[in-house]
Parts: sequence; structure tokens; C-alpha cells
Amino acid sequence: MIRNFYLFLVVSILLHCSTSPTGRRQIILVKDGEMNEMGKDAFSEIKTKTPIDSSASANSYVKCIVSAQLAVTTDTTGVESWEVVVFKDNTPNAFALPGGKIGVHTGMFSVAKNKDQLAAVIGHEIGHVIARHGNERVSQNQLTGGSVKILESLGKPTVAGALGMGAKFGILLPFSREHESEADLIGLELMAKSGFDPRMSVELWKNMSALGGSKPNELLSTHPSDATRMKHLNSAMANAMVLWEKAKAEGKRPNCHL
Repeated sequence: MIRNFYLFLVVSILLHCSTSPTGRRQIILVKDGEMNEMGKDAFSEIKTKTPIDSSASANSYVKCIVSAQLAVTTDTTGVESWEVVVFKDNTPNAFALPGGKIGVHTGMFSVAKNKDQLAAVIGHEIGHVIARHGNERVSQNQLTGGSVKILESLGKPTVAGALGMGAKFGILLPFSREHESEADLIGLELMAKSGFDPRMSVELWKNMSALGGSKPNELLSTHPSDATRMKHLNSAMANAMVLWEKAKAEGKRPNCHL
């Protein structure tokens, strides 16, 4: 029985393998349409609970940056149109959901101090969507959750417990950090291709790091440390600079102002 279960698990994984924009293999179990609907529902709920900034200056600024990056973005998740909303929230945050929903907090403007730094933020969030990171997270949870339940039903509580602990500390968390790092690299490429200075991605993280506050040990965190992020971005900077110079030569110089 246990052998058949593992065989079923392996076959299921092989049948649902996909490839992210960076070439990384990933497991995708949920249909894009279902994820997009979940993203739309979640975004609608956020809009009912968080005040929206309708000022022309903030909205035109953010949408200018988003439009420039979407023009060089290849999306295969079935997003029909992207929606951008600026929220009145002093928390320095931005997010993107499946279905093409992008939210930017007004508090982000004080940390992302120019259009290029905000482009790094937005490119990162778009990266999460086009790389299907939300879908991958849901798929991972389905696999580990289902595995634990099946093993428990087979009378293997110790194995199930170990798998559950692995899902929490040894399997899922590294994937989350991997998602963040991958989104950083995708965002770096998007901002460079659309004409934003990729070097500002590192400056952004210097600003984020300067905010201070208590931060968890990277081993137990779902996000890479600021220093790790800057190191990874710098390692990819040479190629990003080539893309940026090419974009400028093509006349891509986004004129976005707050």
C-alpha cells in the first residue's frame, strides 16, 4: 500500500511538472483559471477593507511604471487585463495576485524613492504572477497535506509527523525563499528591458534594510535576508545592464513622475 502511494505521488508530480521563466522546474497542480479567480476574489475583498487612493498623481505614476513593464512581459497564466490600485496605507508594501491584480501602498513611495526603485518593487511582484508562485505554493500545500493524511490513514503517524515537520521547516520554507529570489531576478530583467535603471534594485534594498526593525533568522524566514537579496541582484547586474542599454537604444525611457 505504501509503495503504491509513493508510486502514485511520483507519477502525479511528473505529470504536473512545469518550467518557470528562469528555467526552474516546478509542480503546478491547479489550473491557471482557478488561480486567477481566487486572485480576483481576494483583490475584491482587499479593496473593500483598505482605503483606496484615487489621486491622479499617484495613480498615473504607478500605472506608468506598470504599463512600461507589462509591455515587455510574457504572461502565460491567462491574464486578460491587469488592474492596478493604489491603497492608502503607510506600510511600505506592494503585492500582485494571480489574475493580474497589482496593489501598491502609498507607504511604498517613501522607501522606493524614485521611479526606478518602484519599478524594482513592481517588477518583483509581476514576477511572482508570471512565474506562477502562488499556484506553486498551493500545489505544494496540496501535496504535503494529502501525503500526511494518507500516511495517517495507513497507520504511519511517525512518518506523517516527520513529513509534516519537513513541510514546515525543510520543504516549503526554502521554496518560499526561492520564490522571492526568483521574483527578484525576474523583476530585475523586467525593469531593465523596460528602460529602468536596474542598479536601483540594490538601492531599494538598502533603503528597506535601513528601515530596521526586528527580523527573523534567515534559516527560519520565508524571505532571504536583505544582504542576500542584494548579493543575488549584484550577481545578475552585468546582464541587466546590457538589457538596460539595449532598451535605452530602442527609445525605452519611461517618463513616470509622482
